[in-house]
Amino acid sequence: MTAGAALALSAALVAAGLLVAPGPSEYLRRAGFERRSRRRMWRSAAVRRPAPGARTLDADPFAVAAALELCAVCVASGMTMPAAADVMAESAPPELAAVFARAAHLLTLGADPADAWRAEADSSEPVRALVTTARRSARSGASIVGGLRELAEAERRRADDAATVAAERAGVKISGPLGLCFLPAFVVLGIVPVVVGLAGSVMRSGLL
Repeated sequence: MTAGAALALSAALVAAGLLVAPGPSEYLRRAGFERRSRRRMWRSAAVRRPAPGARTLDADPFAVAAALELCAVCVASGMTMPAAADVMAESAPPELAAVFARAAHLLTLGADPADAWRAEADSSEPVRALVTTARRSARSGASIVGGLRELAEAERRRADDAATVAAERAGVKISGPLGLCFLPAFVVLGIVPVVVGLAGSVMRSGLL
C-alpha cells in the first residue's frame, strides 16, 4: 500500500469515527448535566406560580430559612439582587420561588423595586416579611444581607417554637389514653386487694 493510499484510508477512518461517536451534548447528558437556558431570567413569573394547595411554607419552615440564608450568601458574594433572586427562583419553596421569580424578571427589566417586590393578599408571613425587607433595602440603599439573615433566623425560631408546642400538645393528648389504661389496672391491682384483705380481717375478727 502506497503512502497516499494509507493516508486516505486513515482520513476515512477518522471521519467515520467522528460520525459514529456521540457529540459533546451526549457526554454531558450521560454525566448528568443539563443545559440551562440563557433566557430563563426572562420567563414570566406567572409560569412559576405554585398551583393551588402547593404552598409549603408552613409545612417546611427550615426550607424557607435555608432559601433566605442562601439568597443572603449570594448577595454577600457579589451577585446582584436580580441574579440572586433568579437563582433562588429555581430552588426555593413554591410560594417563595414565585416572589423571587417575579422580582428577578421585573428588576432585570428595570422596574422599580417597590413594584418588583410584591406579595399577594393571602401570602404567608415569611413572604410578606421578605417583600418588606427587600423594599426597605432598596429604598434606603442598605445591604439586604443582614435583613435576609434575620428573617432566616426568625424562621428557625418559629420552627423550634412550633415543634415545642407540638410536643407539649402530644403529651397532653396522650395522657388521656394512658389514664384510661392505668387507672383500671391501679384499681384492680392496688385498691381491690387491700379492700378484700381488710374485709376478710374484719369478718374473721367477729366485728361483723
